[in-house]
Amino acid sequence: MTEARLASTNRKRSHFRLRRFFDVLGPGLITGASDDDPSGIGTYSQAGGQLGFGIGWTMLLTYPLMAAIQEISARIGRVTGHGIAGNVCRHLPAGLLWPMLAMLFLANTVNIAADLGAMADALALLVHGPRLLYVVLFGLISVAAQIFFDYERYVGVLKWLTLSLFAYIAALAVIHVPWSEAAEGLLLPRIQWSGDFLTTLVAILGTTISPYLFIWQSAQEAEEQRIDRNKTPLKHDGRGAGKEFRRIRIDTLVGMAFSNLIGIAIIMTTAATLHAHGITNVQSSAQAAEALRPVAGDFAEVVFTLGILGTGLLAIPVLAGSTAYAIGEGRKWPVGLSRKPREAVAFYAVIAISGLLGIGLNLTALDPIAALYWSAVVNGALAAPIMVILMLLVREPKAMGKFVVRGSLYWLGWLSTAAMALCVVGMGLSVIVGMS
Repeated sequence: MTEARLASTNRKRSHFRLRRFFDVLGPGLITGASDDDPSGIGTYSQAGGQLGFGIGWTMLLTYPLMAAIQEISARIGRVTGHGIAGNVCRHLPAGLLWPMLAMLFLANTVNIAADLGAMADALALLVHGPRLLYVVLFGLISVAAQIFFDYERYVGVLKWLTLSLFAYIAALAVIHVPWSEAAEGLLLPRIQWSGDFLTTLVAILGTTISPYLFIWQSAQEAEEQRIDRNKTPLKHDGRGAGKEFRRIRIDTLVGMAFSNLIGIAIIMTTAATLHAHGITNVQSSAQAAEALRPVAGDFAEVVFTLGILGTGLLAIPVLAGSTAYAIGEGRKWPVGLSRKPREAVAFYAVIAISGLLGIGLNLTALDPIAALYWSAVVNGALAAPIMVILMLLVREPKAMGKFVVRGSLYWLGWLSTAAMALCVVGMGLSVIVGMS
C-alpha cells in the first residue's frame, strides 16, 4: 500500500510540475507556434523540396536571432505596459509610426488571405467540396473566436492548438530519412549565390522573424500585466523584475525552439520525399501534402494536411490580433482581448476587418499558391525597418526607464536586424543582376 501511495504521489507531483511549466509558457509559446502557419509550412516545404537537406542549417541560424528579437519585444510589453506601437507613438517621432502600421497591415492582410486559402485547399484535399465555402468558414470562425470568447479560455484554446504541430513530427517518423545526410545539411552551411536560393533564404527569415510576431508578443505581455491586479509595469515598480525576465526568457526560448523544431521536421520530410524523388516545384503547403501521398503514403499526407488546419486556426487570430493591437495602440484606443467588445469597439472592428479582407482577397484573382510564398518574402522585406525601430525603442530611457536593454541581448538584436537587412539587399541585387 505504501509503495502504491508513493507511486501515486510521484505521479501527482510530476503532473503538477508539468502543469506549472505549461502555465509559465504563454505569449512566447503561442507566438512561436503561430510562426509555423500555413505560409511558413509552404515556405519550409518549398525550401525542402527545392533545395533538399542543404537548407536545414538556416533553422539553427535563425533560432538565436528570432529568440533575441522576441525576448526584446516581450520585455517592452512587460516593462512599459504597452505594446510596440503604443511605445512608438509615445516616445519616437510620429513619422515612424504610420509607415510601420501601413507595412504591418499590408503584410498581415496578405498573410491572412494566404493562410485561409491554404487551409481551404487542405480541407478540400481531405473531404473535397467547395474551396471558397471553406475560406469563408475558417475566416468567420477565427474572427468570432477572438470577439466572443472569454480571454483566458481563448488563450487556453490557442495553447492546446500548438499540439497540432506535432503532426509534422509524426509525418517525419513514418518516412525513411537518410539521417547522416540530414545531419550534414543541418550542421554544415551551404550557400548558393543565386536568386532562387537568396529568395528562399529571405522567405525563411521572413516566416521565422515576422513583424506580426513582435507586435503580438509585446502586446500579450502588456495584456497579461493589465489583467493581473498583482502586476504593474516594471518601470513603475521594478520589484520582481529578475523573476519576470527569467519567465520571459524561458517562455521565449521554449516557444522559438518549438517553432524551429517543427520547421526542421517539415524541411526534412519534404527533402527526404519530394526532393529525393525529383519533385522540386512545391509552391504551397497543400501542394506539399498532396505530393507526399505517392512517395510517403496516405498517412503522411493526412497528418500533414491536418497540421495545416490546426496551425491556420492558431495563426490567423494572431495575425488579425497583432494588426488590431498595433493600430489600436497607435491611435490610443482601448485595446485588448480581455476587454468586452463594447469596451473596445474599434479594436475588435480592426480584427473583423482584417479577417474579412483576408476572406475577400480569396474571392479575387489572388493566387493563393503564390501568396503563401510571397507573403513570407514580404514579411522578410518589411521586418528589417520595423526591427530598427524596435532596437531604437529599447534604448529609450523614457520608454524603458532603468530597464533599457543592454549587453549580449541588445547586440544579438542588432545582429538579427542586420542579418535580415543583408538578406533582403542580397535578394534585391540578385534580382537586378538576373534582369540585366
